[in-house]
Amino acid sequence: MNDLNARFLELDRPPSAPQGAPRFPGSPVPKKDFPGALHRAQDLAEVFQVVRRAVKSVLGIERAGLSLALANLPTSIGAYWQLTGNVIVMNDTLYQGMRHMVDSREDTNAFVFVVLAHEYLHTLGYWGEPDVRNVTLRVAEAAFGPQHLVTRLAGSDLWERYPFLRMLPEGDGARMRFVKSFDSETTDRYIR
Repeated sequence: MNDLNARFLELDRPPSAPQGAPRFPGSPVPKKDFPGALHRAQDLAEVFQVVRRAVKSVLGIERAGLSLALANLPTSIGAYWQLTGNVIVMNDTLYQGMRHMVDSREDTNAFVFVVLAHEYLHTLGYWGEPDVRNVTLRVAEAAFGPQHLVTRLAGSDLWERYPFLRMLPEGDGARMRFVKSFDSETTDRYIR
């Protein structure tokens, strides 16, 4: 293969991190109460606010104008984001399973944080799955500390931690509903 063909192949490959974005800044994360904010979060939109702030605090990048839809997906899928889209689709079956089968909102919020952070990082240009998992873990460690439940979940397999998730009914994605007032911090001036 000649040099010109190799350069074209390189251009076709999606980047694993956004160009110009700091992957892991050397400066420490400003002290914020991410654990307290996540504990106080009452719904998906409030958990996402914590995700957005943690990612911005650690990586220095953010994206506005996202929507969240809940769909009955296969239980092996926590969520997905369609490349170039503005909608994160989260597995409603898994979310409802967490809400009804774990004893604490802390577990549910930590689970949602990890799933939404993973997909949010995709929307910021981190496309490769291994890269996204590593960056999700890095954000969790920096924002919550190494011993927090969010960090432990980000560094593990969610389905091993919560094995009942594998036994929930399989979905096919036919049902989808949008979460109202999601990402309202960045859209409240033009979407009501």
